[in-house]
Amino acid sequence: MMAIELDVSSLTSDARIRVVGVGGGGGNAVRTMIARGLDGVEFVAANTDRQALLSNPAGIKLQLGKDVTRGLGAGADPNRGRMAVEESLDDVREALEGSDMIFVTAGMGGGTGTGAAPVIARIGREIGALVVGIVTKPFNYESKRRMAVAENGIKDLREHVDALIVIPNQRILTVVDRDVTFANALMMVDNVLYNATKGIADIISGVGYMNVDFADVRTVMSGMGDALMGIGRASGEHRAIEAAQNALNSPILEGMSIFGAQGLLVNVTGGSGMTMFEVSEAVAAIEKAAGDEVNLIHGVVIDERMEDEIAITVVATGFHRQQEEKKATVVPVAAPMAGPVIEIVRQQPERDVVVETPTPSPAPAAPSASDIDVNDINVPTYLRRQRERDQDHRQTGMPHTEPPSSGSVPVAAPDPSQPQMRRAAAGSQPAFLRKIMD
Repeated sequence: MMAIELDVSSLTSDARIRVVGVGGGGGNAVRTMIARGLDGVEFVAANTDRQALLSNPAGIKLQLGKDVTRGLGAGADPNRGRMAVEESLDDVREALEGSDMIFVTAGMGGGTGTGAAPVIARIGREIGALVVGIVTKPFNYESKRRMAVAENGIKDLREHVDALIVIPNQRILTVVDRDVTFANALMMVDNVLYNATKGIADIISGVGYMNVDFADVRTVMSGMGDALMGIGRASGEHRAIEAAQNALNSPILEGMSIFGAQGLLVNVTGGSGMTMFEVSEAVAAIEKAAGDEVNLIHGVVIDERMEDEIAITVVATGFHRQQEEKKATVVPVAAPMAGPVIEIVRQQPERDVVVETPTPSPAPAAPSASDIDVNDINVPTYLRRQRERDQDHRQTGMPHTEPPSSGSVPVAAPDPSQPQMRRAAAGSQPAFLRKIMD
């Protein structure tokens, strides 16, 4: 019998995953991920601030725009941040080369993260990697300008990633006590970024007890656009189903439902005491919430540090693609007509109004009786007779009156100077005109 030797190393298909922290916010997120021991990934810190970059523990450091910013930062100017990364395109490409999956994380609203993250994401896709953006939006107390800058940056980033998860910092305040310190609140933001990255990376990095093929993850996330993420934890008798419900009702979701998602990534993490029934129960509840058509893949991670707790991370994708498909089939509908004009008139302040009645065009002048020849047979008969009557009346000295029409009664013309006539005439006018006329 012939022996068959297998090269075990050739059978491994571990995807090469890199996390790129861009700017100050992204650098802080990378620092937290390293401190908490996120395994199976490589870390890259990219910044225009040389001092912040030197203190970052990432294995790869990229100083962006050495000439543009001279290592002093982008000054909260996204255009400057974009110019800086464009100066360093070769360095960025070299640092990302060979990646299968790239997480681009940043705090949107500043200069470097907002301006450079979309360019780094674009390079990642150009080298063939699956690119996922995980970014934060500013707190509400920050300036409106910063929020507007963040929104524009997110819009730009969306064009260059396969999937985008946006985490509003303001939502973090809904789950913390009023006496939480400022530093701890910011740490919670970094922890959310950590959990989002870990929840996806653990499924494909070989760390989990049940892993899935990277190609499956690519199918669920590639070109899917906007994504939603929820994180839930629970302990006790019903910990699995409660963790699933907490993930589906996570404040990060901002009250949005995952129903209708085209792809779903679910990571279930627990201690060695977690049962198969608990995993099945949790995953089934999440699939039911998303709908029967969802493409769901899940991973299971056994982590003794969880003790009695179960943690579930849910990433739902495909909402952007679904919206684009709906847009392609929408039939334009005519806009509704505006409301009655009288409603507009009532809302105007009282002032003098001049109502102009269009003057009708004058009718062509009738030929004068003196111009008519009674012997001309080409002149209509009624005109020749009128000419004859006028001549007779001038000879007798009697005034000429038209005979009354059949059934008509002569009525004296009303005198508009009389008060009762003015009131009667005014009564036929709209209320706002009567008020003006009075």
